[in-house]
Amino acid sequence: MASQTVTNDWFPSWRGGKRTRSLVALSSAVLLSACQSLIEQTYQPTVAPSSNPQIVEEVQKNDPRARLGAREHPRIVASYGGEYRDPKTERLVARITGALTAVSENPQQSYRITILNSPAINAFALPGGYLYVTRGLLALANDASEVAAVLSHEMAHVTANHGIQRQQREEAEVIASRVVAEVLSSNLAGKQALARGKLRLAAFSRNQELQADVIGVRMLGEAGYDPYAAARFLDSMAAYARFTAVDPESDQSLDFLSSHPNAPQRVELARRHARAFGREGTSGDRGRDYYLAGIDGLLYGDSPQEGYVRGQTFLHGQLGIRFDVPAGFQIDNKAEAVLATGPGDVAVRFDGIADTARRSLTDYIASGWVTGLQPDTIKSVTINGLEAATAYASADRWEFDVTVIRMEDRIYRFLTAVPKGSAALETTANQLRNSFRRMAQNEIRSLKPLRVRVVTVKPSDTIATLASRMMGTDRKLDLFRLINAMQVTSTVKPGDKVKIISE
Repeated sequence: MASQTVTNDWFPSWRGGKRTRSLVALSSAVLLSACQSLIEQTYQPTVAPSSNPQIVEEVQKNDPRARLGAREHPRIVASYGGEYRDPKTERLVARITGALTAVSENPQQSYRITILNSPAINAFALPGGYLYVTRGLLALANDASEVAAVLSHEMAHVTANHGIQRQQREEAEVIASRVVAEVLSSNLAGKQALARGKLRLAAFSRNQELQADVIGVRMLGEAGYDPYAAARFLDSMAAYARFTAVDPESDQSLDFLSSHPNAPQRVELARRHARAFGREGTSGDRGRDYYLAGIDGLLYGDSPQEGYVRGQTFLHGQLGIRFDVPAGFQIDNKAEAVLATGPGDVAVRFDGIADTARRSLTDYIASGWVTGLQPDTIKSVTINGLEAATAYASADRWEFDVTVIRMEDRIYRFLTAVPKGSAALETTANQLRNSFRRMAQNEIRSLKPLRVRVVTVKPSDTIATLASRMMGTDRKLDLFRLINAMQVTSTVKPGDKVKIISE
């Protein structure tokens, strides 16, 4: 039960599709949550500190654009899981941003750079110099020039006043209310509208995106970074899209590409403008070594507060619970619910609510929160020693199994949906509820978050042996190649540094 996002500037979250929409149809809403404060990045002098230092607030105090960004900033941070704090990573991102600021269209523009505590891969900007990058994007990038490509693109939006231009088309208060409602609303129709509204919050027109790409590549080259990094990272993001797509034929109407230039067009544009600085591989610094040092140990995927997905299993140490989904299902750990989608448009929602009233579970199922409930199917059961109840419901084109389980002061709920007539309902629901159990203390103690680990290739290492060390996925080789931007024909040699995902 973790925070995710559907809003993207550089590229989409790629969680759309028939199965995801099936899941949305069976549930009221998915909460996007949490909040923390802002990272302030300022120049660190090598001499004694000033007794009257310049701070971001002072520089921006008379800038109306900064006031707009400041007003929206807390809501943005809240909807993206809060701020990710790690001094080493913060210094890395500040170093990259500082180099770009010196060659920006407006070197006097100050910036606030926030690393968002989200595994989604995203970056965007607000008026007044508010820049955002997720830790998920930092995990995917392989060198400083790739992150510089993303940030220079976002800085171009700021210096070109794209946010103000967008603001003139859509009133800021409407945007703000949509972000707030995203955190609080549970209305399905409203949720779908909010998804579109939140896309618009960080989305620019196609022409603005292409303009930002051109400016960004120029900034890359002038700052001394590899100007081809933009094209390279766009390729990595396209590979990520293919890796995470649930349904290749899915409707992307809510996704990034509905309002952005397509990836091949952007890649070709980026390469064309990079050629002004020379042939690929002959100009600019990638900054790979110091970048990898800066992200070594970066939190990857879900945070401890959200629970973990390990292959086909969801585990939450703080709640002390775990369950398994059937083979072939994909788990999506969101803020207030765990969602899973499987073959044949089968969809699952799992969440928990406080149980202060201690009413009977059969009465709770019948209390009106399940649409299309058939009361004569409600029955009490015991699941792995825990009090539980089940029922059947039917609505529109869907059939539902409803299972509720009491543990201490909470009721946990499984809602399984299949298209009417599907034979998968009973088998899927049985596997889910029968796998739900209380975690043993030794399991809880051994549960650790996944992190990006940078390792040096040894003479005996191959891509296959390195990939075998990956954790948290059953597609180890694919994910290893993805996060290291490797092709099927790629090889490694002793002394190379590569990323793996492990505890």
